[in-house]
Amino acid sequence: MSAEGVIVRVPLATQLFRFICTGVVGAVVDFGSTYLLSLAGLSHGGSKTVGFILGTLTAYLINRRWTFQAEPSTKRFVVTMCSYLLTYLVQVSLFLVCIPWLEDHDFSDFWTQAISFVIAQGTATVLNFAIQRWVIFRVL
Repeated sequence: MSAEGVIVRVPLATQLFRFICTGVVGAVVDFGSTYLLSLAGLSHGGSKTVGFILGTLTAYLINRRWTFQAEPSTKRFVVTMCSYLLTYLVQVSLFLVCIPWLEDHDFSDFWTQAISFVIAQGTATVLNFAIQRWVIFRVL
């Protein structure tokens, strides 16, 4: 909605572009936190969880205002966090499955985490966009 209370409809292509840009910012926060925390000695699962939370909150705030231009709403925030729980489960599961497989192929720790992250993040991003576009920030 605009300041006058008029619903602003953002075209799908624009939303997708903005969602991807926002996703890059969230992914940098997520991966940076995940990698730094793992270097500090936190487990892969623990560091990924904290990174996911930080990246998720960053992406939600940007997407709500810029991508979908939605007014603040406690209900929307709660529903969004529930959908993020689903994408978290998908993302962490893929991340943790990929790590031992890549370690068996003699990738360095950095590349093991980076490749695992990209596979998990890519899958979760597609799922997340669909949920946000057609459920949370419904375009009528």
